Amino acid sequence: MLQLENRLKASRDFDRVWKVGCFFSTANLKMKIAPNKKNVSRFGFVVSTKISKLAVVRNRIKRQVREVSRLLIKDGQIKCGFDAVILLERGLIDKKTEIISVEVKKIFSLAGLL
Repeated sequence: MLQLENRLKASRDFDRVWKVGCFFSTANLKMKIAPNKKNVSRFGFVVSTKISKLAVVRNRIKRQVREVSRLLIKDGQIKCGFDAVILLERGLIDKKTEIISVEVKKIFSLAGLL
């Protein structure tokens, strides 16, 4: 589970990232990032009901991506000082964690967070 300091929770933080953030995209993930004035990076994850009507499926995908992000933060591979909102796409539904890990690392490196 992500530490509290690494979570985007407030709607004003999500809104700020949507307004001033830069957009990055891969086949199965989309991300907006914006700098923050903190010494940690914070992440929020969004899965639409268009992906699946079942909350179990949406939450499983979020848990997998959250865990990959947590491990990258724990290893010190993520740069500090950014807020990111990650949009998860339908292509991740039946993927294994190893493939999801590759996708997450790919979008983080594309955004310059690695």
